[in-house]
Amino acid sequence: MKKRYIFSAVPLMALLWTACKNKDNQNAAAAAAQAATPVNIAEAHTEAATYYDKYQATVVALNSVELRPQVSGYITGIFFKEGEVVQKGKPLYEIDRRKYLASYEQARANLVSAQANLVRAQKDADRYSFLLKQDAVARQTYDQAVATLATNQSQVSVARAAILSAQTDLSYSIIKAPFTGRIGISQVRLGAQVSPGTTLLNTISTENPIAVDVVINEQDMDRFYRLQRKYTDTTFRLQINGSTDYPYKGKVFAIDRGVNNQTGTVKVRIQFPNPKDELRDGMSGVLNVLNAESGSRVQIPYKAVTEQMGEYFVFVAQDTIARQRKINLGPRIGANIVVVNGLESGEKVITEGFQRLRDGGKITLGPPAQQGAAGKPAANGQQATSSAGQPAEKPTQGQQGK
Repeated sequence: MKKRYIFSAVPLMALLWTACKNKDNQNAAAAAAQAATPVNIAEAHTEAATYYDKYQATVVALNSVELRPQVSGYITGIFFKEGEVVQKGKPLYEIDRRKYLASYEQARANLVSAQANLVRAQKDADRYSFLLKQDAVARQTYDQAVATLATNQSQVSVARAAILSAQTDLSYSIIKAPFTGRIGISQVRLGAQVSPGTTLLNTISTENPIAVDVVINEQDMDRFYRLQRKYTDTTFRLQINGSTDYPYKGKVFAIDRGVNNQTGTVKVRIQFPNPKDELRDGMSGVLNVLNAESGSRVQIPYKAVTEQMGEYFVFVAQDTIARQRKINLGPRIGANIVVVNGLESGEKVITEGFQRLRDGGKITLGPPAQQGAAGKPAANGQQATSSAGQPAEKPTQGQQGK
């Protein structure tokens, strides 16, 4: 009896369906691997760029003097209002003058006495000289008369020097303004005892013009020497009180004689007009110095730049490929940044979506996909869209039947 074998088609169909599904998954994975990243781009453009280098600045008076007494005594007079502008030669302080006035009068009296003795000695010398010619007096007597005359002449000179010294001390008892400037708050009051050279009475300083001091690296010395010889109204700009632009323009007043061997820096002093007394000695601010490279420069949006280990890069769009390129940056100007080199005007840089790119990656224009949005079904029966914002591809006829 023949045996009849019956084969079921169900396992065979299941095997074929599984193989087809695996193949479709592989195709989908390959397509996903080669999918272009949606990005936004911006074109590098050349535009006028005026920018400044910033230096921390301190306002200083061009002339500032600490007032200290040169004679000792008690303060008997104060002749100014604190904080006001005083004119050159104005009396400011008086130190008890009685002792110095008495010394001056005594010196004058000593001079008169010395001059009287000199007159007498001169007459004696003349008389003995006449008698010596008549051989009526001893030579020794004449010599003594001449020596006495010389002694009295020197005493007159000493008396005159004593008068000058006493007169100087007397003048020092009145302390006057050495120049026109603003005086500060007095450090002593009436009745205070002061000592020469040690007691600080006050400080007076000029205000117009005024200056600011900045510290630069020695490599910038040549630049500031050039600015000292040639500058414009826009070369130096001062910011005070955080962001307020000072309305007047400055110029290089002085560059320090040498470099600090500890820090390798040089002090530079910039002079500014100060007609409204807006700047005061000791204020701080920021000095903006016009950069010599200002002019037409390539600019790109700052958000297109990435930093890696202190170096800066952008992704440049070349057709459908993104190429990473190293660039050197200048200063920021608003939302843009200056590219010193590494990029030409007209090249297109990627501003959004580059976070998912690698050098040589494929790109497509369109808004970058929002994180977590991919793979969500379209709501309300609307047609699904791709991450690039385009309608998603419909499944092929072969896929529809699987």
